Amino acid sequence: MDRAAIPPERPERSKRRQRRGSRRLTRFLSAAAAAVLGAGALVALGGSTAGAADANLVQNSGFESGLNGWTCSAASGTTVTSPAHGGSSALKATPAGLDNAQCTQTVSVKPDSSYTLSAWVQGSYVYLGASGTGTTDVSTWTPSASGWQQLTTNFKTGPSTTSVTVYTHGWYGQPTYYADDINLTGPGGSDPGDPGDPVPTAPTGLKTGAVTSSSIALSWSTVSGATGYNVYRDGNKVQAVSGTSATVTGLAAATSYQFQVTATNAAGESPKSAAVTGTTSAGSGGGGGAVPKHAVTGYWQNFNNGATVQKISDVQNQYDIIAVAFADATGTPGAVTFNLDSAGLGGYTVDQFKADIKAKQAAGKSVIISIGGQNGTVSINDSASANNFANSVYSLMQQYGFDGLDIDLENGLNATYMTQALRSLSAKAGSKLVITMAPQTIDMQSTSNAYFQTALNIKDILTVVNMQYYNSGSMLGCDGKVYSQGSVDFLTALACIQLEGGLSPSQVGLGLPASTRGAGSGYVAPAVVNNALDCLARGTGCGSFKPARTYPGLRGAMTWSTNWDALAGNAWSNAVGPKVHGLP
Repeated sequence: MDRAAIPPERPERSKRRQRRGSRRLTRFLSAAAAAVLGAGALVALGGSTAGAADANLVQNSGFESGLNGWTCSAASGTTVTSPAHGGSSALKATPAGLDNAQCTQTVSVKPDSSYTLSAWVQGSYVYLGASGTGTTDVSTWTPSASGWQQLTTNFKTGPSTTSVTVYTHGWYGQPTYYADDINLTGPGGSDPGDPGDPVPTAPTGLKTGAVTSSSIALSWSTVSGATGYNVYRDGNKVQAVSGTSATVTGLAAATSYQFQVTATNAAGESPKSAAVTGTTSAGSGGGGGAVPKHAVTGYWQNFNNGATVQKISDVQNQYDIIAVAFADATGTPGAVTFNLDSAGLGGYTVDQFKADIKAKQAAGKSVIISIGGQNGTVSINDSASANNFANSVYSLMQQYGFDGLDIDLENGLNATYMTQALRSLSAKAGSKLVITMAPQTIDMQSTSNAYFQTALNIKDILTVVNMQYYNSGSMLGCDGKVYSQGSVDFLTALACIQLEGGLSPSQVGLGLPASTRGAGSGYVAPAVVNNALDCLARGTGCGSFKPARTYPGLRGAMTWSTNWDALAGNAWSNAVGPKVHGLP
């Protein structure tokens, strides 16, 4: 996902690929100031800019009618008369604990149309954005605005999008922010004066259907005049569908949830239906049949950037999952391919590569293809690209013998369509499919982030999330405190967010560079990694942060890369590998 602030590229990758995540736009937080940055950026999509004659589609955009039309999380918002940018009122919202004081409004729009969103803000780390666009959701932010500052971003709606949610929020641990004159200009989604297009009535007949350990199926009766439906879980919107059924995924085993549904059309959204309760079955989620209970993941470089050049057969025995870095994008939206860098790897042939994969698999290892990197920018933002992605990855699995894939996209992802793509691939590949993910720290700070949403959506087929605890800055731990990278506390307090946020311990791994040359920042000695593993699995070796409970099922650890590890004399895998394999 494009970011508003672009730090220097990582130095250690070759010209062809500067480094894993070289274009990854690192989020940082200043621990000294407790200035925690969020995932915001200006993203301008294709299409014409909204015209000057277009009306503002936001209701009560200047907050002259209090919070009418707006919803603020955790009662974080109110209105004040000073400061105000225009008129006599403005929004005042205050983050607290793990709430970022987000205020939202759903606005009717037209499909395939361009829009401009703007607002005037004051405060530290104030964000403005739009979600549910049907293309790429956008946001922009300012790190500091002592006076009124205007934020502006643009987006284009998808072919079936009839409403979007505009929002503003602050950031965790930051003081109060102010917002005023929030404008969304572009074609209006409905004619409010047309009596023939009323808001639909609330759906009836909501009931639960098939359940698994991580999903519950729902169905309801058709509502006259509705063009779509929103599904709510425990009061929070989790899906938007066009039909009268949905399956809510990413749920915890043996857990009860309350569901409601609303009907939508161009005129607005109906009241919520009567609630029903559904309970998931017992069991543990997770895919990847051949992966051991505790596993070490290592990225293998399909290029020469100064690290030790390896064949797959050279990869150290401590690695249980070998992620081949990387697949390449194609001219077809969503589709990927793989090109072995034979010249850069000393004449390594495709036949040798395939044979080495088979040999590793015979030794109990999994070899997967990683989607990402400099040449792997892939956009999956509709059903067609999701199908192209699933079909092309499955084709690579058949061609080369890969056991699955790793999601390491640098340009962000759409949780809805990435979920669709991965479920489609799972249906083709079966229960032994290995799916790993390697998000940045900022991507896993909240379950509302797209990476975290995707992980929860595919919990029943997900193998492990190896978050990158490097090239980061200070981040919030699950206790609401700010921690700096390079410490045991940074690893354990951030892992706790995933462990308590819905992932199974078997789906959580610690991702670290194998040497100081493997990343721009964040390297820690293998002993620090091992202390963090002991802290999470056994409750020993902790720093100042000690989790409330232990997670003996923790999957393990990951490193970038097997090549940098080899150059450093295999110091990382020789130390961390036995620790992981010896976890309870």
